[in-house]
Amino acid sequence: MVHRRRTTGPVLRPGADVPRAGRVPAPRDDGLGFLPGAGVAGAARAARDGVPVGEDHVAEGSGVKAIGRWRLLIAAVSAVAFLSGCGGGKPEGEGKGAGKAAAGPPEYGDAIVEGSIGDVSGFLSAVTSDASSHEAAGYVFNGLVRYDKKLTLEGELAESWEISPDGKRITFRLRKGVRWHDGAPFTSDDVMFTYRRMIDPKTPTPYGEDFRQVKRASAPDPHTFVVEYGKPFAPALGSWGMHILPKHLLEKYPDISKSPLNKRPVGTGPFRFVEWKTGEKTVFDASPDYFEGKPYIARVITRVIPDQATMFLELKSGGVDTMTLTPPQYTRQTEAEEFRKSFNKFKYTASAYTYLGFRLSHPFFRDKRVRQAIAHAADKKALIDGVLLGLGQEATGPYKPGTWAYNTGVKKYPHDLVRARALLAEAGWKETDKDGVLKKDGRRFEFTVITNAGNEARAKTAAILQQNLADAGIRMEIRTVEWAAFINEFIDKRKFDAVILGWNITPEPDQFDIWHSSKTGPKELNHVGFANAEVDRLLDEGRSTFDLEKRKKAYFRIQEILAEEQPYVFLYVPEALPVVHNRFRGIEPAPAGISYNFIKWYVPKALQKHKIQP
Repeated sequence: MVHRRRTTGPVLRPGADVPRAGRVPAPRDDGLGFLPGAGVAGAARAARDGVPVGEDHVAEGSGVKAIGRWRLLIAAVSAVAFLSGCGGGKPEGEGKGAGKAAAGPPEYGDAIVEGSIGDVSGFLSAVTSDASSHEAAGYVFNGLVRYDKKLTLEGELAESWEISPDGKRITFRLRKGVRWHDGAPFTSDDVMFTYRRMIDPKTPTPYGEDFRQVKRASAPDPHTFVVEYGKPFAPALGSWGMHILPKHLLEKYPDISKSPLNKRPVGTGPFRFVEWKTGEKTVFDASPDYFEGKPYIARVITRVIPDQATMFLELKSGGVDTMTLTPPQYTRQTEAEEFRKSFNKFKYTASAYTYLGFRLSHPFFRDKRVRQAIAHAADKKALIDGVLLGLGQEATGPYKPGTWAYNTGVKKYPHDLVRARALLAEAGWKETDKDGVLKKDGRRFEFTVITNAGNEARAKTAAILQQNLADAGIRMEIRTVEWAAFINEFIDKRKFDAVILGWNITPEPDQFDIWHSSKTGPKELNHVGFANAEVDRLLDEGRSTFDLEKRKKAYFRIQEILAEEQPYVFLYVPEALPVVHNRFRGIEPAPAGISYNFIKWYVPKALQKHKIQP
């Protein structure tokens, strides 16, 4: 998908993604949709394909006043923001005119057809936790803030803000003249309504913790919103990347997830919702009244194509304009001159990682020696070479390599079957007969790993891990499930032994929602059930100070504990490999990726394929 920037928390990835402007983590289906921006979906954090704000970077010229420690904090974080965007620099582009602007002024019209291996589960990002849903919502909704092309926070629905000297009060000045897609005016009442719903126990959101840190909120006039925190809260500013909800349409629904807007959204964003055919496609049309200017592309169609090989055939035949390539497609199937004349492909380190996660209440996985043994059995080099064809690097924790919170000194688990079997023996798993499967207390070490269907990289990852574990005396069965069912029926309901999944990684390193022991309930993001008192304390410390060095110390220690405990076997950080038909112009690669400026993409009149005008 062409991912708008997410500013909220983590989201689970169905595929390879490019981050939007947000703080929300979300799981990814890992077709690795190519979220180039930083995420605007919500105030959550690790978008289960996982991502963050506090050392919040603030854009120059944004009309923002920051005082005292906040000024120092902003300066310090901005200094590292550029380095942490896309593996230390801009995405590499290949193809005829990749990353180059066309001569002549931009023109309106045409449609872009995206391929996605995962369907949306709803359009209200506050009550969804998967990347496909957050990315779709990003077309329709806005937050108060977002990340720009340098991964620096800038205003969106807020045109400016002021931060008090102690950093505990933020006064947002809201844009005037903004209207919801039904014509109603956007005001501070909508922001207050969103805040109240985020802290309401009846709202089934995994992202409410940020907003519970607010001591007091007020809307003194229609274009001012003020929040006060009881103590320092580093991710405060970025948390307001959460999509703002329309009060006049949602206030009569105690549970907004059950409102019609979760299926037919009305927002303030650059595109208006047109249609959702479940399992088939979503359609959005450009909003002629968008406050930042009407998008040049008149229509966005996202087609759900659960198989990446089929999607690639659709790309070459003209049924899809953009998708995320698999490593074999990128390296072996896109080098022909004919392809390079028609498409531009890009490459940069994804803000995401793939992992093998364990349900820690499962009797086989309660002993950390077993988890450590599996980490030693996993051949990460074989995964990077065989699955990614070298287009990626080993993951050692939940942070992106090269960023300020990333700890290079954590415990490593080199591929070592002798050590793996020794740890399993210490945990009581013995080879008692000749069938090759270890046993303990009469039980064979057999379990099932679940991952999402249609994801070529995860299928290959599972197959390699299956052989790795067989060599260590463990039988692992593989089951694949369609993305929406995978999240809704298995992850959210904790019906799994182990999973292969991915998180997007946001610029903000606060991962409270993924690792804190209070976040293990149904539909919350700590789906493996990890609980560690020291990690809980460090998560609280990391988000409760504006001191960058104190935060860094807390997050370094968290990574050391995760490396020791291995609730996940962190597998790899892939390269994001988006491809776009070359009739689309205005693509300008930056640290945030390629789609941060999606409303500025256009197609010259002579090249327009679909006769649609905004």
